[in-house]
Amino acid sequence: MNSTISSVAEIRALLETIPGRDETAWAAWAAREPQLTKPAGALGRLEELSAWLSAWQGHHPPVMALPRARIFAGNHGVAALGVSAFPPEVTVQMVANFQRGGAAINQLCKTNGIELSVQALTLDTPTADFTQGPAMGEAEFAEAFRAGMDSVPAETDVLVIGEMGIGNTTPAAAISCALFGGTAEDWTGRGTGVEGGALARKIEVVAAGVKRHGALPPLDVLRCLGGRELAAMAGAVLAARLRRVPVLLDGYVTTAAVAALEAEHAGALDHCMVAHVSVEPGHGRLVEKLGKSALLNFGMRLGEGSGAALAVSLLKSAVACHTGMATFAEAGVSEKE
Repeated sequence: MNSTISSVAEIRALLETIPGRDETAWAAWAAREPQLTKPAGALGRLEELSAWLSAWQGHHPPVMALPRARIFAGNHGVAALGVSAFPPEVTVQMVANFQRGGAAINQLCKTNGIELSVQALTLDTPTADFTQGPAMGEAEFAEAFRAGMDSVPAETDVLVIGEMGIGNTTPAAAISCALFGGTAEDWTGRGTGVEGGALARKIEVVAAGVKRHGALPPLDVLRCLGGRELAAMAGAVLAARLRRVPVLLDGYVTTAAVAALEAEHAGALDHCMVAHVSVEPGHGRLVEKLGKSALLNFGMRLGEGSGAALAVSLLKSAVACHTGMATFAEAGVSEKE
């Protein structure tokens, strides 16, 4: 997208310009759907999905020929505080695994016909420890945000957003707590598998971060508590809105990253669906706070965009039904009297 964002103020200004759904495309969907050979509403959320795709793609009929996945990787200063069961170097190792095609996201993208791109964001330099100061300065935050914006091609039918970053459920919990209140315990889960004293330490870190930065405006909360991959995901979601690309959000970290956009500007995530609800306890609470309902609940907690990639099959099914089914007139089937 070749964005020129260089400050939080510019992001706020851009949020004021975002387009709404395409009412003409939505009306065309609404005119066709009742004519299809089924009782009204019989396909449940599949009908909702085809309507959503049409309205946010900006045309009818909706299409699902070119789904794309953008996975962002970053390292976090708070990982050094013992908040994860895995060491920070796993982020680099997993990015290499993505590039070799050996991760779950590779298999899900291959199976569902999704074009995949993975972007590593300065992995050799973790963000700062947010218990001591801001995780990112404004220039650093803007650079990561731009990377996300620039990753979104206009020719995209739906965008799958995901992440990789050891320790990043800690910033996700801190951001969620800062934006929506409650206690650190409410929002902090086991992540990669911490328990006992390590989980208690993670909760302490979240609480310390919220105490230091929680009173800031939402985008500054994201800057001070988040990481580069979280900033990039927010940038990608904003760029998608500007380009009329609907978005499938993955799990807790992804949803927390983009929650700051909604907190800054109501309706900023209207073009987004939450693909699945993670077993991380804070994720379900966060989805509810955003007024959304996840498409899947498969007990997943992997990240990598895996839940969002899985949900692409639902979108393809929704489009196939809406565009491929015969109408009552075409099939010679009597309508409801």
